Amino acid sequence: MYQPDHYRVADLSQLHALMRARPFATLVSNGALGLYASHLPTVLKDEPPNGMIECHLSRANPHWKDLATGNEALMIFQGPDAYVTPNWYPSKAEHGKVVPTWNYAVVHAYGRPDVMEDQAWLRRHVGELSAQQEAGEARPWAVSDAPDRYVEVMLRGIIGFRFAITRLEGKWKMSQNREMSDRAGVESGLRRRGEGTDHAVADLVARDID
Repeated sequence: MYQPDHYRVADLSQLHALMRARPFATLVSNGALGLYASHLPTVLKDEPPNGMIECHLSRANPHWKDLATGNEALMIFQGPDAYVTPNWYPSKAEHGKVVPTWNYAVVHAYGRPDVMEDQAWLRRHVGELSAQQEAGEARPWAVSDAPDRYVEVMLRGIIGFRFAITRLEGKWKMSQNREMSDRAGVESGLRRRGEGTDHAVADLVARDID
């Protein structure tokens, strides 16, 4: 990933925070299928040096056989993003030398996935994944809410993976290349527009201003 120094983020806790806040990732590999991508929910574990990602794919998805060869793969975690109009820059009125751009935060995690087919591991994994995603519900659903036989059938239809992260790259493009007045204009414009993840991006822009 292209990482100019002013956009680069290397702090492990900051990278992990985004990965946990946005656990639905894109898994990309290059094998017998050629370049191939799958989209899947993840659970991040604090295992040194960079963390361990646990996830699963449908057994019907041919991607898992490519991943089972042990070649390097990439997981992309997309944080908040927002279009930035030049109209928000005070400098536009001064000299007009401005263009549109896009602000975003993203983490790339590299590693070699290990296949996990053990039923006990899969049951534990989907239990943890469910607990992670159900945490905000008034009455969280748990794997134990479904009949055991049904769960066994469903587990036979998935393939699990442990993805030891060998390398992490983080990029927070939040108008750091603009002068302070333009950054403040971006933050204000995002808060006024308030669409999608505008407020989340505005918070990140404001943090860099501070």
